[in-house]
Amino acid sequence: MAGPPCNSARMLGQALTPYCLCEDNLREITERDAAFGVLALVEVSFLMPPDPSLHQRRRPLTEAELQTIPWLARIAPDERARAVDALRVVEARAGDHVCRVGRPVTYWFGVLSGLLKMSSDTPQGQTMTFTGLPPGGWFGEGTAMKREPYRYNVQALRTSLVAGLPVDTFHWLLDHSIGFNRFVMNQLNERLGQFIAAREIDRIGNPELRVARSLAILFNPVLYPGVGEVLRTTQQELAYLVGLSRQRVNEALAALQAQGVIRVEYGGVRVLDLEALRGGALVRQ
Repeated sequence: MAGPPCNSARMLGQALTPYCLCEDNLREITERDAAFGVLALVEVSFLMPPDPSLHQRRRPLTEAELQTIPWLARIAPDERARAVDALRVVEARAGDHVCRVGRPVTYWFGVLSGLLKMSSDTPQGQTMTFTGLPPGGWFGEGTAMKREPYRYNVQALRTSLVAGLPVDTFHWLLDHSIGFNRFVMNQLNERLGQFIAAREIDRIGNPELRVARSLAILFNPVLYPGVGEVLRTTQQELAYLVGLSRQRVNEALAALQAQGVIRVEYGGVRVLDLEALRGGALVRQ
């Protein structure tokens, strides 16, 4: 029989193994338990510190990273200095949540590299994807303006650099910077068009047309200036964003490539005819 829990186990409030981990009770761990990795679990759980949160991992931006932020060039020098002093960046790993439903807004976020997914969960437990967020995209301005809790989740699909402007600095710029206001208003206008298009995509049954329209949204030069002509993504990531299986996405990409609309390259998709991609003119109905 194992001995009673020690103080450390009581303080943790949970038993990671059936045994207390004090010196006396460690003798009670049998060879069978050790073979199943109990000692390894003990070592990892008690000796390894927890991974730091995104907030704890944030840091100031480098000059090269600052050069990728489009709105910094549109504001006055004193406004830029204030923004640069407040901006922070973090490397989000695949699966990390940048925003969660119900959490208070703290930052206005932008994607410097990588790929994020904006989604929400239905009452039935299904995930409804709103859009992907590729490089150059800044998002959450509506939530930041209203200072309301997030109504969506934003999750990294791959390792991504995500910058954040504190919400108080965001509001200061709204109050003092004409250039910043113009940028945000333009973002809101484009975002409205994007979500109207996204709702139309939800009603499309043709996989090729669905993939074409979804890709066109990600090649928006206003919302996502960092994408250029090549979207760095995998077929599995596209499947998450489009709401289709990887096989269906693969078939749709092959069809679009055969029609000269896109070219599938190593690690990404190159757009060859953006207007056709937007209108679906070359896609079999």
